[in-house]
Amino acid sequence: MSAGDLKNQGNRLFAARKFEDAIHCYTKAIMKNPNTATYFTNRALCYLKLRNWELASQDCHRALELDRNLVKGHFFLGQALVELALYDEAITHLVKAHDLAKDQKLNFGDEVTGALRQAKKRRWNLIEEKRIQQEISLQSYLNKLINDDRERRVKECKKKIGDKDSSDDVEKIEYEQDLRLKEVNELFTQLDERRRKRDVPDNLCGRISFEIMREPVITPSGITYDKKDIIEHLQRVGHFDPVTRTTLTQENLIPNLAMKEVIDLYLESNPWAEDY
Repeated sequence: MSAGDLKNQGNRLFAARKFEDAIHCYTKAIMKNPNTATYFTNRALCYLKLRNWELASQDCHRALELDRNLVKGHFFLGQALVELALYDEAITHLVKAHDLAKDQKLNFGDEVTGALRQAKKRRWNLIEEKRIQQEISLQSYLNKLINDDRERRVKECKKKIGDKDSSDDVEKIEYEQDLRLKEVNELFTQLDERRRKRDVPDNLCGRISFEIMREPVITPSGITYDKKDIIEHLQRVGHFDPVTRTTLTQENLIPNLAMKEVIDLYLESNPWAEDY
């Protein structure tokens, strides 16, 4: 069988969800023709289905060595890297896949944008987890400092006045230190409440830029985009809705005032989201 025949057989096996058998066919095709990038991306997709992120990543890298502008190479690699927790690298490849798909006028619907939103959310969550652990460590450290200071002051008080005559002063020290502990822990309780809110809803983010929308507009298809992003799409790629692929012109865009109000209120209550 030729490399092309083996690839076609692998495609049929993939459609039947026989991923291991499909990998076997794609591997044979690669052995016959190791310079065809799509054979590697086909096998990489099988590895993604089998959750073998490392091998999927390796195949995508090999495909991109043959064709740097292969959308699926960047797309599949980005997905694998997300699962390997290499978020910055994953986002780089997913953005590249998104840009190449626009330039080549390929229809990936919301697949690439959805993967990119997921990658950014996971990276954000990782940063949040690190920040929370730092705050917990800081809280523990401050509590220890206060308690150590309490013990030191009590010892000095007893030594200076005498154990029998120091009870009032010791109680005063205990009260003051308990008050400090309470204030510190109340402050961190407020931080805990703010942590629980630190997650920007997907519906506030644009489907093209993946960032919080500043000037949301709605299309006749009922999909909301950030105005500058959808206008750029119309000028660079073509006059169609990026998601539904229906005909779209700039004149069809209507300001989504309700969404704008929601976003403004959200940013007013969550100023940290400016950096999301």
